[in-house]
Amino acid sequence: MRTIHGLVLFLTIVVLTSCKDKPDQKPTPRPMKKKEVVYQVFTRLFGNTNTTNKPWGTIEENGVGKFADFSNKALTEIKDLGVTHIWYTGVPHHAVIRDYTDQGISNDDPDVVKGRAGSPYAVKDYYNVNPDLATAPSKRLEEFKQLIKRTHDAGLKIIIDIVPNHVARNYEGKTNPEGVEDFGASDDTSKEYDVNNNFYYIPGEAFKVPEWQDGYLPLGGDENRLVDSKFKEIPAKWTGNGSRLAQPHFNDWYETVKINYGIRPDGTKDFEELPEAYRQKDHKAHYEFWKDKTLPDSWHKFKDITQYWLDFGVDGFRFDMAEMVPVEFWSYLNSNIKMKNPDAFLLAEVYNPSLYRDYIHQGKMDYLYDKVELYDSIKHIMKGYGWTDHIPVVQKGMADIEHHMLHFLENHDEQRIASPDFVGNAQLGKPAMVVSATLSTSPTMIYFGQEVGESGAEDAGFGKPTRTSIFDYIGVPHHQRWVNNKKFDGGQLSEEEKSLRDFYKRLLNFTINSEALMGEYQEIHFHNKDNTDGYDHRVLSYVRWSENEKLIIISNFDEHKSYYFDFKIPGDVIAKWELTDGDYPLTEVLYGEIKKKLLVSDGQGHIQVELEPLQSYIYKVKE
Repeated sequence: MRTIHGLVLFLTIVVLTSCKDKPDQKPTPRPMKKKEVVYQVFTRLFGNTNTTNKPWGTIEENGVGKFADFSNKALTEIKDLGVTHIWYTGVPHHAVIRDYTDQGISNDDPDVVKGRAGSPYAVKDYYNVNPDLATAPSKRLEEFKQLIKRTHDAGLKIIIDIVPNHVARNYEGKTNPEGVEDFGASDDTSKEYDVNNNFYYIPGEAFKVPEWQDGYLPLGGDENRLVDSKFKEIPAKWTGNGSRLAQPHFNDWYETVKINYGIRPDGTKDFEELPEAYRQKDHKAHYEFWKDKTLPDSWHKFKDITQYWLDFGVDGFRFDMAEMVPVEFWSYLNSNIKMKNPDAFLLAEVYNPSLYRDYIHQGKMDYLYDKVELYDSIKHIMKGYGWTDHIPVVQKGMADIEHHMLHFLENHDEQRIASPDFVGNAQLGKPAMVVSATLSTSPTMIYFGQEVGESGAEDAGFGKPTRTSIFDYIGVPHHQRWVNNKKFDGGQLSEEEKSLRDFYKRLLNFTINSEALMGEYQEIHFHNKDNTDGYDHRVLSYVRWSENEKLIIISNFDEHKSYYFDFKIPGDVIAKWELTDGDYPLTEVLYGEIKKKLLVSDGQGHIQVELEPLQSYIYKVKE
């Protein structure tokens, strides 16, 4: 979920601990394991083969995917794409506009639900899963457990969403384990704030539905007995993005309510702060620090939720809008998770670069989105007005935490590469994907359909074109052609789409098997820009190496221009690689068709390079 209103920034400033102006000086040790690749899939859309795509369409009109659609064949194909982890987005039970009262589930009010299928980030019951995803809703937990087993049997690990900042405005834990009290059940609603209240309140005022704007009507104007601009909530609660208005703005996260972690309304804290020394301590030390502390009730509730899903078989979590929750809570939560599963994969959505190191070192996050630095830089280059010169600068600034900054070109919040509002051509993502996947030791993430050029062109209803909607029942056309009536063999893809998927498969499989990509990095871009005729800011180059593997990576971001030049490997790299004068055969690892030689003369390296538009080479040096 992305911040969309000024109040979010205000609350973020209030609740977060202050951060350092300078990065920590001690670089993070590089792990010895291979790179990881996360495949984000929007679970309800993956297996849907219905192509109707009526705006605001019902589940009967537009269809919906199920847990069962992730067959052994489908999962094997995902694994073979070069994937290590699958992030099943939208699994926890969130508000939906469909009658499940026969399952003991209350109907959700369209006045406080975005879209007809609902936002996956307005969770209604943390101890159950979305009934839309089950073939038999009464057995939805059993069906998810079967999916976990199939996924593990395919050799993949599983990530699901946890959204600690907010819950659905109509949260209702119908399936809590024995002894687990629901959110807000013991809150003193006469107070705006109490350390053990789960929510913040606006005493004396009732909640009011936002004033609809820009022609918006719930359910697109379809009749529904609950669409009456009324939702009973007395007293009103603060809205998920921090709005303290009883009637939030239309652009606020009005479908959600803010969780209280012991931050008073004036921004002061009702819990002990983490000592500075803990930035360098491991999760066991963090666990011991919090073990005997008196903590706000919400801390315990979310710890219990994550422990429940770990017991269920989940291997990790993606934490929504983590920067809106105090970093001390993350220290507590993540150290508890790591005590149970030291290998748990913990990914957080944080967009403020000045907070990155706090959430990694103090909050014990494994990975953060590298959006504001790398993604935004690459996007500008792809759109034609950014220069590749910025990439080495970004990488240098991230040197101490580079392993923790997950790289991506698409996710559910971002525009599809092939959308006209991005670049309108999935081919322009190829050099960007090479750079994103090989620049650092960090994990790589792709979004389902990215590998076949999905454009996000559908007007789904609440969700509009450029992004595949997460709020509506909708089909995903390019991806559906790969699904091919659930054969999962790409049988309906065009030749161009097949070629694009083949490119992703070659690249991702190389990354998860490369030793050098978990080794050293050095940019050679500026050396070539200064010393190589014909080399400019539309080309990017760097080297990666380990004891047994040496790589030279060159990418051309220009869709029209070819480059021909005497590419140079500087002497300090040649010295580090311990190469003597002579010829060294090069193997191009993606396609293996280009046979080149690295000529080392007087301690300098030279390669005659011909780069076609949007072409990348990953050369492996043979000694």
